[in-house]
Amino acid sequence: MKCPYCSNPDTRVIDSRLTDSNDSVRRRRMCQKCGKRFTTYERLENQPIAVIKKDNTRQPFDRNKILSGLIRACIKRNISTEVLSKIVDDIENEISNMPSNEIQSKEIGNLVLKRLKNLDKVAYIRFASVYKQFDSIRQFTRELSELQKSK
Repeated sequence: MKCPYCSNPDTRVIDSRLTDSNDSVRRRRMCQKCGKRFTTYERLENQPIAVIKKDNTRQPFDRNKILSGLIRACIKRNISTEVLSKIVDDIENEISNMPSNEIQSKEIGNLVLKRLKNLDKVAYIRFASVYKQFDSIRQFTRELSELQKSK
């Protein structure tokens, strides 16, 4: 593994352990040249998943897109990035266990909304407003009413 600080190709593993979800290995590494430490994750590479967009184009599944959307929805909320990463892990596992290797982007958005609804109502509304493309106050109030009914 190449050091991200000095690009030295010689690094050694200091510690290895399974992640909480037991689906990847977390490795602490140290550069032999500069002595800096960094973390890597080793995951089983699954068959690539294609995401079918609204315009019917296909893109490879990218967990970072989900994570960045969650981070934007949770700005100034008391939610750690570890919790958000766990949500992304859960969504990725659920998608990987589906029989097809293609999924509609709409389905991914619904998986995110389902988890945000249980986690934080404000983050849910923020994400929903972008995902569902709210363009009026009426849409916001309708979604808020639905959220209050589901309590």
